[in-house]
Formats: sequence, structure tokens, C-alpha cells
Amino acid sequence: MKNIIRFTAVALAATMLASAATSCVGDLDVKPIDPNIELPEDVLNSQEAFTALLAKCYQGLSCSASSGPSSDPDIEGVDGGYGQYMRALFNMEELSTDVATCCWNDGGLFDIHNLNWNASNEFILSMYYRIFFQISLCNEFIRRSNASDISGYSLKNAYIAEARALRLFSYYHAIDLFGNVPFATEHQSVGSTGAEQISRADLFDWMENECNDLLGGSDLAEPGKNEYGRCDKGMVQMILAKLYLNAEVWKGTAMYDKAAAVCEKIISEYPLHTKSAGKYSAWQELFMADNHLWTANTTYNGDEIIFAVEQDGILVQSYGATNYLVFGCTGGKMDAAAIGISTGWGGLSLTGAFTSKFEDADLRATFYRGEEFDQYVDALRRESDSWSNGWKSMKFLNVNHDGGKAQADGFVDTDWPVFRGADAYLMYAECAARGAADKTKGQQYLDAVRARAGVGSIALTLDNIIDERGRELYYEGFRRQDLIRFGLFTSDKYLWEFKGGVQAGKAVDDRFNLYPIMSSDLNANGNLKQNPGY
Repeated sequence: MKNIIRFTAVALAATMLASAATSCVGDLDVKPIDPNIELPEDVLNSQEAFTALLAKCYQGLSCSASSGPSSDPDIEGVDGGYGQYMRALFNMEELSTDVATCCWNDGGLFDIHNLNWNASNEFILSMYYRIFFQISLCNEFIRRSNASDISGYSLKNAYIAEARALRLFSYYHAIDLFGNVPFATEHQSVGSTGAEQISRADLFDWMENECNDLLGGSDLAEPGKNEYGRCDKGMVQMILAKLYLNAEVWKGTAMYDKAAAVCEKIISEYPLHTKSAGKYSAWQELFMADNHLWTANTTYNGDEIIFAVEQDGILVQSYGATNYLVFGCTGGKMDAAAIGISTGWGGLSLTGAFTSKFEDADLRATFYRGEEFDQYVDALRRESDSWSNGWKSMKFLNVNHDGGKAQADGFVDTDWPVFRGADAYLMYAECAARGAADKTKGQQYLDAVRARAGVGSIALTLDNIIDERGRELYYEGFRRQDLIRFGLFTSDKYLWEFKGGVQAGKAVDDRFNLYPIMSSDLNANGNLKQNPGY
């Protein structure tokens, strides 16, 4: 069982006050704070409050509400179920691509996969406000921490560094999904005026400087040296590598050589988990109920998972994160008990364009292909209870690596491995294929990822790299970003079922390479301008 304890923390920003049941590990384990007590300005006058408020910054990635999985949501107007941070991220990064479809007729959901959304789409709104809610929490924590005086509290600077890393994580999603966004740090006062808009290129520069400052200092834990589920320099290195990998899109200047240099460092710190400890493949073990074991400082000392968003079937309950990936992929005649849950929701499917990329021997092709399911999607909307379109992913399971049961079957224990070493291997290989890194090493890293999957070597080409990234990282929140970088997301160079709203797929306008700034935010903040084309 994970070392997780639930307690109440209080949100920070004046415009986003919330109290929420949260959980974290180790040093963030504290006694409950009475949610009925309104905190004074000097809220950080105790070590207990200090740790609780940092935990709230982490909690916002795992849960979305203060009472159970969805009641009393943190953000007014954002559903506590589908508005959970990682669920919203999945919809933005995976449901919009060749990887996933969803047959639920929820308002605006089909428009995500069809690439036909507008500035009022409620699912985009969920992601937008989740991002900036998290940034506001981190800003206020940093602001109050810098203003407080906790005599002799040695962890103060370390906690501030963790909050800065969490802020970077949300700005990483902001720059990727929305481009030119509202920008604020701890130096802007809460609730005074609307945030100024920062250009994508300027945000890139700020993030690069912030990453390098954290990596060059001593406050943030070294790679693999913090407690599981908490930020360290390895997590910041991954954000920096992602910045450089996407610099040609986000800043207008290619920086693949810099991406490769950071990735090589990450690879030296986070090797692939290659030795199975149970009945499943080593790769599958990374996505199971006890996947917290495959990180540094654990019994198995499997170092591949760099940063994860924690879930717990008893203490961290939500309808998002990996609950969405496990329950949402299960239905029809699938054996829910073997997956570790009571019953499935029957919503998410894979496209045939994507599943056709896998060799039969590939251990990552963990698809349910029952006779009741067609491989290729010929309709998005569920008809009756057939749910017949597309194979189903069984990548994420609520079962332990030895086949044993998780803690519960109503919510999962399976953590979301946000950053993994294998991603760095493939990022380096891509940089090498682009001529910005050593091609011999790039080939070795590509081969290592494939060897773990039980398949042989392939040529180090960009076409092979984008397909390999899909096979290795599907459902983890990178596919849209990758397709954009390769010029495949909106163009007719690569089509999948219902891209552009037609079964055979078609090209769409390039404006869909960015999501729109929400109309509600444009109306509330005169400093903001809409992204082109909306």
C-alpha cells in the first residue's frame, strides 16, 4: 500500500478559494486542518499549515473536488468529474488525435476528436481553467512562503522550489495547448487587475530560465532523490527537454541539439525498466496498480518513472486521471474483474489507423479485440449498447504486477506516469534523426525501447520515430503535441477515422494546432486577444 494519508488543505488565491481533501506522501503527511476555519493573512505561521498548502498544489493534479470524486468542485463552473486535470489533458492531447475516440454524446466532446471545436467548448474550458487554477495555487503558495517567517524550518526553500516546478508543469501545458496565454507569477497581486497576456516565445524564454534556475540551485531535490510523486530535478529536466524539442513550433527556432543534450542526462539517470518482476511484461508493469514500485528508492529500484500523478482507490478518488483510462476503456464483454474494477463505463476506443501501426509480436499492443468490436471506427456516437467501434486499450490496469488485487475496485490505485525514461530515449532518437545528435546513440536508444517491447530494430527515420512514439507513449498525454511537431496534426499527410468530422478523415484548418482562449476569459479580461482563426 502506498504511503498516502488524506487531509484537508485550503486553496490560496482570492479568486479561487477552495478547501479540498488531498493526499500526499512522506513530509506532506500532516494532521487535518478544520475546513471551517478561514485562514488569516499569516496562514503560513506553522509548519503544519505550510505542508498542507503545498499538498494542495499537488492535490489539484490528482483530484478536482473537495468532497468525494466530484462534489463541491474546486472551480465554479467546471464539472468535478470530467473537469479533472489529467482527464482534461487526455481529452486535449489524445482524444483529438489518431489514438482515441469516445462514444459519449456529451456536449462538445465529439468536436474534440473531429477537430471542429470553438471558443466555448466546455471540455477545452475545463483544461484551460484547470491549468490556471493550478498556477494560481502555486503563485500564492510561493508568495505567502516568501513573506512568512517560520523560524528554523529547513524545508521552506525546498517546498518553494517544488511549487515552482509544479507551476512550470502547468505552464508547459499552457504553452503547448493555448500559445499566448495569461501570465502571472508570485509578483502579481491577487485579484487586482486581469493578467497580462504573454507571447508564446516570451513564455518559452521565461520557462527556460526558470528551469535552468531550479536545476542550477540546491533547493530542489536531485533526480530520483525526493519522495515518490513529488517534484525533483529530473522532472524539471523533462520539462526543459520538452521545451527544446518543441522550440521550432513554440518559439520559431529549432533547438534539437539542446533537447538531445538534456535527454542524454536524463537517460543516464532514468534507465528503462526491463526486467519483469511478475506475470506481466516489464512495460505493462509501468501502468498497473502498484506502478509506484518502478521508480527510484523503492523495493525494486526501477528508475524509469520520473514523475507521476498519484491515485489511490481509497484515499484519492476521482472520475479522472487513470480512473478515466481504466473504467473508460472497459465495456462490452470485457472481463472487468480481470482488469481490477467492478464494471466499466464503455466510452473510449482506439482508432484502426493507430492500432494498425503495431506488429503482432509487440508487447505494447495490449488491445481487447473481441469479436463484438471492429478494428476501424465507422461511427462516433454510441448506438444502443453495442459499443462496437474500435479496439479497446488495456494499457492501464487496476491489478498488481503479481496478479494480486488492488485495494478497491470502484476507484483505481494506478498512478499516471507523467514523465518516463523511455520518452527521453525516443526524444534523443528523434533529435538524432533530425541531424542534431549522434545517430549511433539514437539508433541504440530506439532499439532499446523496441527490444523491451519484444520487437526488432527499425531504421532511424522521422517516419519511424513518430510511429514509435505513438506505440510507446499512447494514452500518456503527448500525441497531439508530437503530431503537430511532425506537421501531421491538421494536414492531409496523415489521416485517421473522423479527423475533420468525416469517416475517412480529412485535413483541417491550421488554427486547430492551437486551442482557443476561452470566450469567458476574453470577456472578463480585456488584456487578452484570441488565437488566430477563432
